[in-house]
Amino acid sequence: MKNRPPDDAIRCDACPVLCYIKPGRTGACDRYGNREGQLVRLDPHVVLDRAVSRGESVVPFLQPAAEWNGSVVGGPQNFITAIGAGTTYPDYKPAPFIISSQVEGVDMVTVVTEGIFSYCGVKVKIDTDRHLGPETNLVRAQGEAVGHVTTSEYGSQMFSLGGVRHLTGGSRREGTVTCETLLDLCNGKSVELDVDEGAKVVVQAGKAPVVDSQREAQMRVGCGSATIGIFARQWFGKVDDVVVVDDHITGVLSEHQAGKLLGIPPTGIRLKGRRSTPGRYFQVAEPGTGWGGTNIQQPLSILREFNPKVAWPGLRLLMVSTTGEHYSYFVLDEGLRPVERELPAELSESVSRIKENCEPALCTVLFMAGAGGSLRAGVTENPVRLTHSVRDALTRVTCGGAPVYVWPGGGITFMVDVSRMPENAFGYVPTPALVAPIEFTLKLADYATLGGYVDQVRSLESLVNDERRRHLSARGDNPWPLGAGARGRGQS
Repeated sequence: MKNRPPDDAIRCDACPVLCYIKPGRTGACDRYGNREGQLVRLDPHVVLDRAVSRGESVVPFLQPAAEWNGSVVGGPQNFITAIGAGTTYPDYKPAPFIISSQVEGVDMVTVVTEGIFSYCGVKVKIDTDRHLGPETNLVRAQGEAVGHVTTSEYGSQMFSLGGVRHLTGGSRREGTVTCETLLDLCNGKSVELDVDEGAKVVVQAGKAPVVDSQREAQMRVGCGSATIGIFARQWFGKVDDVVVVDDHITGVLSEHQAGKLLGIPPTGIRLKGRRSTPGRYFQVAEPGTGWGGTNIQQPLSILREFNPKVAWPGLRLLMVSTTGEHYSYFVLDEGLRPVERELPAELSESVSRIKENCEPALCTVLFMAGAGGSLRAGVTENPVRLTHSVRDALTRVTCGGAPVYVWPGGGITFMVDVSRMPENAFGYVPTPALVAPIEFTLKLADYATLGGYVDQVRSLESLVNDERRRHLSARGDNPWPLGAGARGRGQS
């Protein structure tokens, strides 16, 4: 019989691929293996240990009801994450771990499972003033479309990567590359991306982006108009006019309301582009990687001739970008032509102040997924009750112990900053789909009410000392998942 599995192979049922695994080998996901005829989850199961942040101390000021045992925090000191826990496939099985604990005298339950997410992706926030590509244009990895450029934000460019269409709706290679790209980004690795009609960008969570081989240092202090408003007083009396070059809103000090209120007179300056309101110009140049996110390298190219009825010889003009990275100083000659001069020391301080107010450039990777029916069935036999419990803030959702934001509306659509999760928290299955940890924490009484698998509940103490588990310290800036203050939909 063709394709008959070897007699010593076992079949893995942890995902829809259903690999046959020979002894000593692993499945296609590298997460499960055959050890002496037993299907074994190879990665250790992660337990978070609670620790007080350095520099903190807690001094009891009331007589405790019982003798103090030396602990500075109340409640359980361990949290069982879903990292390495295993899945519920083929869906009807209860979650791998349903753990009981007591928090401030209240019986709690945490349901732990690794979800297989086909409906998932990442939102990548890239702090840079440079133009990376037109909105909606495809973003590619290894030549395959893996997402698109989405709406830019204040000082940042945004990519939306992944999603079920790229994972399953295109070619096999597109799905494989998309899955690989998401996995690397979520596990904190660097990924090189190419934007159609745009830049080549290297992104990595928690690191500065690299745009066309140049590592970014800063994100802009604000748009050109905002920069004028912030620094107008510091320029007053030291220069006659200032132009802050920006791809979106270029500002002109003498025309801006901030300049008017300071009594700065008109200078006869005239800019290319479309005038919006006084001192604010749109479309002074095309988007690019030059001054202020435009395509210009020579700032005078955005100026028209000065109005000879208003301008005067000796007029002092500072042109600067929104990051202070680019700047030039000019003085008008007898023909009212700008002549570049060395930047005076009294203006050098203001340019440095712009740079000082620019935060370090950073890539932020947010994993976003929908917890569907199969995952919810591992929590309760009536999945919609879990959805309602999350919506009503009776059930707290975490991802590897990290706080998540649960989107309003139907379903359980959540988003998590991957840099707040333990390292290598994500896996994959070659369907293709990402495997991500998810935990649901609620009162034991509420769990029974929503029809949970109460007969599968086991104590926290029965797990924490198992040698197959890896203990990590929880991040000090994350709320403790079993703490009373961590409940709510908009957790951050």
